[in-house]
Amino acid sequence: MSVGIVLKSTGKFYTVLMDNGVEITARIRGKFRLEGLRTTNPVAVGDRVILREEKNDDEELFTIETVEPRRNYLVRKSTNLSKQKQILASNIDCIYLVVTIEQPTTQLGFIDRFLVSAESFRIPVTILFNKIDVYSEESKLTMQIWKEIYESIGYPCHFISTLESETYQFLNKEIKEKQVLFAGNSGVGKSSIVKCIDPRIDLRIGEISEAHFSGKHTTTFAEMYQVESGGFIIDSPGIRAFGLVEIEKEVLAHYFPEMRQLLGQCKFHNCMHVNEPHCAVKEAVENGEIEESRYIHYLQMLEDYGSDIHRRNDHE
Repeated sequence: MSVGIVLKSTGKFYTVLMDNGVEITARIRGKFRLEGLRTTNPVAVGDRVILREEKNDDEELFTIETVEPRRNYLVRKSTNLSKQKQILASNIDCIYLVVTIEQPTTQLGFIDRFLVSAESFRIPVTILFNKIDVYSEESKLTMQIWKEIYESIGYPCHFISTLESETYQFLNKEIKEKQVLFAGNSGVGKSSIVKCIDPRIDLRIGEISEAHFSGKHTTTFAEMYQVESGGFIIDSPGIRAFGLVEIEKEVLAHYFPEMRQLLGQCKFHNCMHVNEPHCAVKEAVENGEIEESRYIHYLQMLEDYGSDIHRRNDHE
């Protein structure tokens, strides 16, 4: 038996970096399933796996026998019509969420959904505002406002440009000895940032569609790369939408840090912060202590569950 870490998955075959530094191709045998987890990809980038080595006509064959317990993982809804999930990556130390104000425009709703999902799996997120060299003064003002919103609730934010090395050099130090994921909409420049961190990493760079100012997909599978200065970078597929999975609506507010600190101060212990009286969260929104856009997105996420929130009145 040998041990390694999964660098790439193409569906049936996996690129695995062995502990001795050698990269090999492995497969899974038959219907490989992880107990209690229904996903389209039972083995994901970032997984530590145990492999069995076999010889067939002097050819070495490797089969993944077991996936070691994951520290965490990030999932999204599968793009097909099934109710299955897709694991983007596992064993993540930090996520860098790449955001752009223009070309393309990242929606605040997408940011908030992504942050909620990362919070639910207890994965730290740093927001990278990319392409600052192309922004108008109006967009720069918007970027500053967004930065203040997210830094105020605990998410580190940085303004970066791949044309200005001093704006992203800090990433080499932060990534060293870690396993990090770069995520964001298509076209925001994830692959360009990765190439700036380590020029040896050969990634396809996508263009921006002039008609819609949306990114063309260049990455179809998440892939992990070993960085020359130390650590691993996971380049994920461009994400157009991010559906919430494995989160019960009753605890959704727990994954908004600014709401979480107010839990227990509402009149009702099971307050959903929608129209209940004496709700600490709603009062914080009215007082400007919670950003209104964040609260609106919370309500929109509740609507996604497809069920009405129980309405209370002052007589309860």
